[in-house]
Amino acid sequence: MYNSDRHIHKTGDPITMAASRILVSAVIFLVSAFTAGAQAGILSAAPISLSGSDSNLLVVHHNLKIELYPDSRRFSAEDTITLPDQPHNGPGRVISFALHRGLFPSIRTPEVHISAQSSEAPEPGLPPLEFYRIALPAGLHTFTLAYGGAIAEPDVPLASEQAQSFVENSGMISENGVYLSGNSYWYPRFDDELITFTVSITLPGGWDVVSQGSRTLYDRNKKDTNVRWESPEPQEGIFIIAARFSEYDRTAGHFSAMVFLRGPDSELADKYLEATVRYIAMYEKLIGPYPYKKFALVENIWETGFGMPSFTLLGPKIIRFPFIITSSYPHEILHNWWGNSVFPEISKGNWTEGLTAYLADYLIKEQQGGGAEFRQATLQKYADFVVGNRDFPIAEFRARHSPSSEAVGYGKALMFFHMLRQELGDKNFVAGLREIYREYKFGFASFDDLRKTFEKVSGKDLEWLFDEWILRTGAPKLKLRDVNARPGKNGYVLTAIIEQVQPGKTYRLRIPLAVTVEGKERAFQSEVSMDKGIIELSLHLPAQPLRLDIDPEFDLFRRLDEAEMPPALSQALGAKKMLVLLPASANSTLLQAYREFAGSLVNSGPDTVGIKLDNEVTKLPSDCAVILLGWENRFLKEAIASLSGYGVVLSRESVHIGTNKIEREKNSIVLTSRNPKNKDMALVIISTTVPAALPGLSRKLPHYHKYSYLGFEGDEPSNILKGRWQVLDSPMTAFIHGKDGAFRKVQMSPLSPRAALTTLPAD
Repeated sequence: MYNSDRHIHKTGDPITMAASRILVSAVIFLVSAFTAGAQAGILSAAPISLSGSDSNLLVVHHNLKIELYPDSRRFSAEDTITLPDQPHNGPGRVISFALHRGLFPSIRTPEVHISAQSSEAPEPGLPPLEFYRIALPAGLHTFTLAYGGAIAEPDVPLASEQAQSFVENSGMISENGVYLSGNSYWYPRFDDELITFTVSITLPGGWDVVSQGSRTLYDRNKKDTNVRWESPEPQEGIFIIAARFSEYDRTAGHFSAMVFLRGPDSELADKYLEATVRYIAMYEKLIGPYPYKKFALVENIWETGFGMPSFTLLGPKIIRFPFIITSSYPHEILHNWWGNSVFPEISKGNWTEGLTAYLADYLIKEQQGGGAEFRQATLQKYADFVVGNRDFPIAEFRARHSPSSEAVGYGKALMFFHMLRQELGDKNFVAGLREIYREYKFGFASFDDLRKTFEKVSGKDLEWLFDEWILRTGAPKLKLRDVNARPGKNGYVLTAIIEQVQPGKTYRLRIPLAVTVEGKERAFQSEVSMDKGIIELSLHLPAQPLRLDIDPEFDLFRRLDEAEMPPALSQALGAKKMLVLLPASANSTLLQAYREFAGSLVNSGPDTVGIKLDNEVTKLPSDCAVILLGWENRFLKEAIASLSGYGVVLSRESVHIGTNKIEREKNSIVLTSRNPKNKDMALVIISTTVPAALPGLSRKLPHYHKYSYLGFEGDEPSNILKGRWQVLDSPMTAFIHGKDGAFRKVQMSPLSPRAALTTLPAD
């Protein structure tokens, strides 16, 4: 997550979070600076020079002294605020700020006057606010406010279509813990300012507290705890997280790795401390010095996946998922470069999520040899979720609020950075990353700023590339036809036609290709440029070509044909329309559990979801995605038959999936295929013998959207099997008749190995 207030990052996807996590934009109230006659100055007129594309950024410093009283759910504060100097010598100025309702601010500085202006009813995503006006005498730009009271904002569930189980809460003080974000307005908020701060906090004995920046005072005893955190780096808000923590730390050169857990667990802490040191070392080598003096993993009260400057706040279950440490965790660490120190100009598009996903979620998979699979899954999510009017340009992405917005703002954007890397080469791409960080650190950067920087380091004109992929809606779709081979001089000539068949304008593409050649250990690899709707490919080869593959490793952002993608849950969850069929013959307990499970699918993604008993329909519909629930379902045999090409064998006791076997007893099983009458529509079997597992399954399945088959064990339920079917008949693959006229479906020969953009330091 980045940028504390306006943009709260959330980890997302199994949870995988391929997201990474979810970025939620909080609506920030812009409080006007009022002019009191000709004698008033305007706060926002004070120019503050920072790096970045905007040299007139407002920076306010807060020196806070806070006492927290968790048992009574309140706090008291004294805030000495330093404003930028006025750009001219005036007789005085009047400024305005917003504060959480019920905190009753008073002035502690002589000759400074405060007056209440108005209050506002809560708006979506904001607490109830009150507005105040401060009158400052000439030459004074520092004053002190005292205020305090209770903050207990209600939990707000995130949008149901996000398929996440998180809730949002901007402010809470309780005996179980404290969570205060800038979005709760627990301190005075002026205009659209950046801030620096020092916050000194007193809490009851046994408690501890975390904020951004460096800890410069720490005194914890039985009576009370006194802590000071300082952030000289510009921020967008101040976070206060407090609880009865067990603390672990490790020094690594110029920064400290820290872990704050809600109970002792040295083994878990050591894993995160080690991972923190290694990931920061990797990103420092790739991008530049880590911008803060600490990075902390903090365990939250409720399930979250938040990333703030210099720390991340993860829920008690999430923190213990073994895959989080190699998926979402590096994503949160990397946001300290992209988003928490180089800020995006949100009004011109949020580029930080796509770049962070590419250099974290994707890069980790690339290091493990799974780059092509990751790219295919990314393209499949776009194809399955971004349908109809759900598409928009990357330049309009602000925050993730649905699977379709994630598929554009994270998925399409990470593929854009991948294509930019292919265009520039690794050396120039990395040089561009380092230069962006150096030039815009603690400032704002837009897509246009990124383009100019990459152009400067590479010497290439990239305007066409950014216009094509950042400003334009949609994606190219390719068609391969008329593939032939004939003997030629010193070998063979392979010809083919490649078309762009998407509606609208053509794209300017560099299309990778691979030819499997008789007698050659590796495939022949090349690429062809395409800037019109149809091109003819002509390749001279040393021997008989056996197979042609277009974009074999999914390096292009494009709309995949259904036959290029394995059936997966995303095809059902991204459908416009879904029908859920309940097994009428199931026992009453199981049927009721299935009915409640079906109800949870109403908010899983499709625009409309119908629920019927299987004896209420005479045949499987072909105009919508269909979910069959239960081994007792009368359409089960038909659905299993649609899986015949994937090696699925069903018996009364178990399901065989290739070499895997999973017992039906005490387990839950998910199998995806396509409707035999309409390959564009998903057909999914979800069956269990454990009614108690279905509530957990309803929460977990959206996180496993990319998988074709799944197995879960017990009431929890715990995942014990997952995988994706093989693509059986891709239209981007053409098999070529041999010398004898025979037609053989051969495997694609191995492709040249690729080096990852960077490597993770050894343990």
